[in-house]
Amino acid sequence: MVSSFLFVALACVFISMDQVQLHSLINAGRSAFSSITNPNPNSLSPTPNSTNSFCTCRPTANDSENFTEKSELSPPEFRLLIGILTLPGNYFRRYLLRLVYGTQSTGRAQIDIKFVFCNITNEDDRVIVALEIMRHDDIIILNCTENMNDGKTYTYFSSLPEILPEPYDYAMKADDDIYFRLDRLAKSLEPLPRFDMYYGFVIPCESMDPFFQYMSGMGFILSWDLVEWVRKSSIARNHKDGPEDMVVGDWLREGNKARNRFNNKPAMYDYPIPVPIDTCSHEFIPDTIAVHRLKDNDKWVRTLRYFNATDGLKPSKLYHLP
Repeated sequence: MVSSFLFVALACVFISMDQVQLHSLINAGRSAFSSITNPNPNSLSPTPNSTNSFCTCRPTANDSENFTEKSELSPPEFRLLIGILTLPGNYFRRYLLRLVYGTQSTGRAQIDIKFVFCNITNEDDRVIVALEIMRHDDIIILNCTENMNDGKTYTYFSSLPEILPEPYDYAMKADDDIYFRLDRLAKSLEPLPRFDMYYGFVIPCESMDPFFQYMSGMGFILSWDLVEWVRKSSIARNHKDGPEDMVVGDWLREGNKARNRFNNKPAMYDYPIPVPIDTCSHEFIPDTIAVHRLKDNDKWVRTLRYFNATDGLKPSKLYHLP
């Protein structure tokens, strides 16, 4: 009698599991079919109502494919958005950066990485970028004309409160030629304030005073309250043009903002060159958080090799990498 009862109970469990899996497969199929049969070239930019454009994520070494996948782990210590300002045609750089960041762990922090550019005007780029969005869902397209120092950084920060479904603790603007060690970056941010905070590599190169001028455009962070202030401030709105990192420093100084400032030298620096032209560049160090000016593959490879980026590679009979 008991054995019959156990058999029936187990059968119910298996049937229930199959129903859940079948339901999931049906929903996934409907979603994929809808994406393929209803392409909308005007929907490349994220909207406030989007439920999948900005999935929370916590990339780890075991999640190298999709580092914007929803996490079911415990609540993160903090949430950081890294917006990498780049160009639509830089496909190969985005491919490299997805590999570089998708194979890193971020510890207890949640770090989301998005590639940011202005409106796409090239038809070839529209097709390729649309495929990237369908596959990776990690691109923001701003409503602006592509530029470097004519307001793109302003448009980026001022748009975030409107296009994101929920706020972050911090937002970063980064170049596409910088390598961040995400776990080191996360650890450096853990003890810092979540309010009125400005973080990065202070300019000029020889200065160690974060209040002296401004943070380099290689990669700087604003706390979310400052992002919201940029959106509303006439100071920022009326002063968009000029070297983007210097302009941000001007906003904060004129608005009497960013009372909490943190300069992360020497852990952030330019790629080492044989004869440094300034103190922005120095040799690799173990405590590195970021290396900037990785303009070609040789520099990327040397940097990744120094920091043992492939140490997590597991042995397999399928490949041989001496």
